[in-house]
Amino acid sequence: MRLQNQSSVSEFLLLGLPIRLEQQAMFFALFLGMYLTTVLGNLLIILLIRLDSRLHTPMYFFLSHLALTDVSFSSVTVPKMLMNMHTQDQSIPYAGCVTQMYFFIFFGCIDNLLLGVMAYDRYVAICHPLHYTAIMRENLCFSLVAGSWLFSCSSAMSHTLSLARIMRSENQSSVSEFCLLGLPIRPEQQGMFFILFLGMYLTPVLGNLLIILLIRLDSRLHTPMYFFLSHLALTDVSFSSVTVPKMLMNMHTQDQSIPYAGCVTQMYFFILFGCIDNLLLAAMAYDRYVAICHPLHYTTIMREELCIFLLAGSWLLSCASALSHTLLLARLSFCADSTIPHFFCDLAALLKLSCSDTSLNEMVIFGVGGFVIILSFTGVLVSYGHIGATILRFPSIKGICKALSTCGSHFSVVFLFYGTIVVLYFFPSSSNSTDKDIIASVMYTVVTPMLNPFIYSLRNRDMKGAMGKLVRREIFLSK
Repeated sequence: MRLQNQSSVSEFLLLGLPIRLEQQAMFFALFLGMYLTTVLGNLLIILLIRLDSRLHTPMYFFLSHLALTDVSFSSVTVPKMLMNMHTQDQSIPYAGCVTQMYFFIFFGCIDNLLLGVMAYDRYVAICHPLHYTAIMRENLCFSLVAGSWLFSCSSAMSHTLSLARIMRSENQSSVSEFCLLGLPIRPEQQGMFFILFLGMYLTPVLGNLLIILLIRLDSRLHTPMYFFLSHLALTDVSFSSVTVPKMLMNMHTQDQSIPYAGCVTQMYFFILFGCIDNLLLAAMAYDRYVAICHPLHYTTIMREELCIFLLAGSWLLSCASALSHTLLLARLSFCADSTIPHFFCDLAALLKLSCSDTSLNEMVIFGVGGFVIILSFTGVLVSYGHIGATILRFPSIKGICKALSTCGSHFSVVFLFYGTIVVLYFFPSSSNSTDKDIIASVMYTVVTPMLNPFIYSLRNRDMKGAMGKLVRREIFLSK
């Protein structure tokens, strides 16, 4: 029998500000005006920075992100406060309260870190003015902002998971760690498979990092396609690193345990980077569609702002998807069996171990997860549908060869990624469902990231040219 919700508290009561009832309307108008001023003022700052090329400097780049963070930070708490003042309903659901706390910590951390980054920018501008452009280069600015977001995300997630863990009733969950059964291989084969998977892990890590290095060093590769490719390479490295190192460590030490917090964190980042991978493939498919179907307007359509918007949208949507699954999982109880028949903390496997009602979790999996997959897959299909129609409209050997050279590498990656899903989940298999899930996960986390660097380096003339240029430069410097 499934237990009821592990927490007896389904909602909280926010007392609000200590003001009298007859003053509610005045303070409502006051705070509404302050909130709208904050939102409109910061949005105006962002708009001005985007439109005026003279403001495309590191200082204003950081300022635009600080303005966006200030809008988000205010929007986490003030609208709810205003709604409570207007309706006199002070309640907030459990999930809404935890979500509000997560984003409050998240944007608060970003605000703090961005202020530190801006202070460093001003230090360089005043103390090293002659070297300012060399030090505060574009790559460093992006890295500082991305680092602020990632560190803040980790900080907010740690606090949220700790809170959700505390709020669970102790008598309903005795599980402090899980046991990962790992891959279905014999003990005498452990050493061989350890070396195999270690090599398969190091190959995508080094290969994808090489792709990122080549794109950063070669100015000819500073285009939208390679902008997305560098982020796809980074995502592949992160995606593999979420699960494979733990699997290798378990194989080496024969210790299959993983703490509860580590298990939930691993699941969060697995979903996060998996969603980003899907959405980046769709963004790259759209980029290839524009390059082939609208070549004369390519630079106008695929401008820097759109590329950053597509990338940021992929991260935010993936973060929201992973967070929704993680928060719902943190509310479940695990009372008996703690053995996971997998080599990492898979969401479906964890739900099977829970002794709580998982219907809401399953509904969110089909809703949110289905939306992300359908959105990305539809984007890929529509883009390549238009590409195919354009090629067939004016068929020629030269046009077909040009189209294949333009989108051949990306199409190969898409075919490998979604082909794995079709083969493993839509064709019958003699193995049981657990083994099939493990095989699919190995394909996602190890095989596909390992093949991507080879596809983009061996099938892409620009990447081979950048590789040759880097090798020649290293040989010249070593003489």
